[in-house]
Amino acid sequence: MFAWFWVTLGVAFGSAILPVVSIEVFVLGLVASEPRVHWLLIGAAVAIGQVAGKLLYYLAARGSIGLPRFLHDRLHRQRPPSRRREWWHLRTKWLRGKVEWLRERCHRHPFWMTGTYGISSLVGLPPFMATTVLAGLADMRISTFLTAGLAGRFIRYSLLAAAPAMFAGWLHH
Repeated sequence: MFAWFWVTLGVAFGSAILPVVSIEVFVLGLVASEPRVHWLLIGAAVAIGQVAGKLLYYLAARGSIGLPRFLHDRLHRQRPPSRRREWWHLRTKWLRGKVEWLRERCHRHPFWMTGTYGISSLVGLPPFMATTVLAGLADMRISTFLTAGLAGRFIRYSLLAAAPAMFAGWLHH
């Protein structure tokens, strides 16, 4: 009976891990094919799946879990110097500086990080993936991470699931 709930939760989890999967398109397809499914339950399934998937990025950024060996080795291996690497290093220096500045600011102002992460979980800007990693780097409390993420994602995807019915109702009036 609630197979759609578990499928939705799994797709949401997968879309959080691999952001090439569009959970928005999935939700709209689910609402179109299963109109009797309540929009709040869809919002809950997506919120739980998305935050569970992003939790892995958060924990990795905090250093609580290690990356798989192939990723860790790829990211941390010593590479011989080359003109291309030096060029890339110089081109991205400003970006690395901005990330470090933002990380330091988040450490000094934890409520600012909570607000940024909460807004990101609701509207998607700044990108939710980026604020998830930043929350881990800034050592945001896990309870704050879960609460703000679940609330924002629940509201976002509940509204998305309700949108087709709201628009259909407006067209009939």
